[in-house]
Amino acid sequence: QVRLVESGGGSVQPGSSLSLSCRASERTLNDYTVGWYRQAPGKGRELVAAVEPGDSRPEYADFLKGRFAISKDKARNILYLQMNSLQPEDSAKYSCALGRGRWFSSTGVVTDWGQGTQVTVSS
Repeated sequence: QVRLVESGGGSVQPGSSLSLSCRASERTLNDYTVGWYRQAPGKGRELVAAVEPGDSRPEYADFLKGRFAISKDKARNILYLQMNSLQPEDSAKYSCALGRGRWFSSTGVVTDWGQGTQVTVSS
């Protein structure tokens, strides 16, 4: 079974940047759809960014307005999420996920989750 371990969360001020990492074991990230979800207290889980297998073009949630970037280090089997211009509404638990299909079209499926890393943005 795949193990996904996130790191890089923390508490920052508005306008700051953070980079999240997700290390995978037992699976090659480039063979699956991988991405990041987030969930804030009292709210539902929302898809932030995802990329399908191979050299597919990443997709992002519309609310990000170009502030985040997802990338893969294929050699090290690590997934990243670079988050810029963070705002208080970005505060949430961010989880790495792995699965198949196209998640933004709701035809894909998530089969594995990481435990998540907390991101808090406040002044």
